[in-house]
Amino acid sequence: MEKQKTLKAKVSFEGIGLHTGDRVGITISPAPPNTGIIFVKEKEGNKSFIKADFYSVLDPSVFPRRTSVGEEGNEIHTIEHLMAAFSLLGVDNAQIDINGSEVPGMDGSAKDFIEGMRKAGLEEQNAPRNYIVVREPLWVDEGGATLVLLPAPHFRVSYTLSYNSEVIGSQFFDGVIDSVPEATNIHLARTFCLEDEVKPLVDMGLGKGANYQNTLVISQRGIVRNSTRVENEFVRHKVLDLIGDLYLAGPIKAHVVALRSGHNLNIKLLYKLRRYKERLSSSGVGNQQGVYPAGEVIEINEIMNILPHRYPFLLVDRIIHMEKGKKAIGIKNVTINDYFFQGHFPQKPIMPGVLIIEAMAQVGGVLMLAQAENRGKLAYFLAADKVKFRRTVVPGDQLVLEVVSGKIKSKTGQVHTRALVGGSVVAEADLRFALVDK
Repeated sequence: MEKQKTLKAKVSFEGIGLHTGDRVGITISPAPPNTGIIFVKEKEGNKSFIKADFYSVLDPSVFPRRTSVGEEGNEIHTIEHLMAAFSLLGVDNAQIDINGSEVPGMDGSAKDFIEGMRKAGLEEQNAPRNYIVVREPLWVDEGGATLVLLPAPHFRVSYTLSYNSEVIGSQFFDGVIDSVPEATNIHLARTFCLEDEVKPLVDMGLGKGANYQNTLVISQRGIVRNSTRVENEFVRHKVLDLIGDLYLAGPIKAHVVALRSGHNLNIKLLYKLRRYKERLSSSGVGNQQGVYPAGEVIEINEIMNILPHRYPFLLVDRIIHMEKGKKAIGIKNVTINDYFFQGHFPQKPIMPGVLIIEAMAQVGGVLMLAQAENRGKLAYFLAADKVKFRRTVVPGDQLVLEVVSGKIKSKTGQVHTRALVGGSVVAEADLRFALVDK
């Protein structure tokens, strides 16, 4: 199971904001599991906390040519290269104290952030990574630019760049993005603009901190007073921006196919990804692989029509996902009012392991008895094999009971089961049943 990461020690950076031109400093500190990326901004003795996610991202039409988070009057700008560094290193949790309104631009890439955080050191935390797993195509397009997310077992980017410039021309990148930035050298790619874009940007009040060292300026003759340092640097920088923008959703598993996208389109896709996650979360819950896909939901009254169990021995509250004959996911909300905590144990309430197995077996019973040919039968528990308990279950936990079908015949059934809390496996077993008429 892949674990969350944070830094081992603090690390600080100082530089000029690419757009504001202000000198600004940031200090990145370790943060507890499930914190996410948090900006802390102090102004006139008051601290404000801004979580960098797809709820805090600001409209790029209001703040163009960059990615910003916060709220009106309290924004943090140009966070994309730092967010890309977190993504490339697999950092899930960090606190960034900032003394200005824009992340320092450094050399226009993520290189300095990557190197600094590596020197500070990274460490795994005792919590699983919370991936969003894309299980259906998602796409946005505008003005000849397109972004598509496709299901994939990892994070992969395929980007086609096309500019009306002989220096840039058409460039293509395709690669799996992992925690070894040198595999793609994306982190080395610097920001760029066309020479005829410079004056309009300045007129908009942007690019005050840009220079020929931190920004590749492309004229008709070539790159002005600089040169590329990695192959296809222009498309790699577009990928860097894309990775940073999408990391506002946290780690994802998807194949990103991009054609000429920029911050505007990236953030539109981010909004769509947010709605996708909300939709799936409303009918399922996350595990260490991401968010469960939507499926048939079975409420408690229907469960009692399928199973003979009743209080206090009915140990499944809801089936949140059902693929008949294949898979079922149920939930059991564990509360201090559950009868078994009266004696197990009064001073340290722990759910008995045999009842966790029973809860998994009841979801297995629903999976088998929900099929039309088995309706009206009973599922007698025959055997439990390969039983393992990983951790305790206590009041306040929500058990996610995952059952995958093995062999189901007319008279017997076999399933593999897991129980999870907060994405971590607490128990697992292979269970066998006899299917008999009432």
